[in-house]
Amino acid sequence: MPSGIAVEIADVRHRFVDGGELVIDGVTLQFGAGELVSLLGPSGSGKSTLLRLVAGLDQPSAGTVKLDGSDVAFVFQDAHLLPWRDVLANVALPLELGEIAAKERLDRAREAVALVGLTDAEHRMPAELSGGMRMRASLARAMVVRPRLLLLDEPFAALDELTRQHLDDALRRLWLERRMTVLFVTHSVDEAVYLAERAVVFTRRPARVVVDHRIALPEARSAELRVTPAFTGEVRVLRAALEAGSQ
Repeated sequence: MPSGIAVEIADVRHRFVDGGELVIDGVTLQFGAGELVSLLGPSGSGKSTLLRLVAGLDQPSAGTVKLDGSDVAFVFQDAHLLPWRDVLANVALPLELGEIAAKERLDRAREAVALVGLTDAEHRMPAELSGGMRMRASLARAMVVRPRLLLLDEPFAALDELTRQHLDDALRRLWLERRMTVLFVTHSVDEAVYLAERAVVFTRRPARVVVDHRIALPEARSAELRVTPAFTGEVRVLRAALEAGSQ
């Protein structure tokens, strides 16, 4: 059974300030428990704002956002690791702030570090890590709270292509194991297709939904899938939707 939670976004409109520019215009979406969904759209279209509304970091100007449960984690584009703490201590931080007992938080931190393949680096400081390793640590810090909803705002955008693909594989593997609900903002159509079971494409600001597309690819995915006709066909569908939304 999925361990994720459902998300319902109903006729959401949002302005950064009262009377200011409209950023999101009448978006209605439903995400089922345990879905992995990519969110695509032109730069500045409001995707990250929508993610913040789902996280409860901001409140919509109109409409509603409802979560069928709690336990939400957010991964940003910057890893935001504390430079004076090693990997294990950074990963354990949310549990420390939640006043979880020391033994339990270290056990759970080690489990999360192992999930993202950083066991051998758990005592390294952030300055000793590559960009990809820092993002793995950030992902582990999100996973340590055992989220039922994982929100990711272009977390791999600044990485080289090969590292990015490896992290895509790691994230999809985590999703297959845990079945939390995942909403993943990206500008990469290839990444959106490879990662997700479903992709939502938005217009330029103010964001409206262009297409809500179910990705017809097998659950098991590997690098070889990226050169298949099925994959390129899905990429074409989303590219066409992006072009339509950019008009």
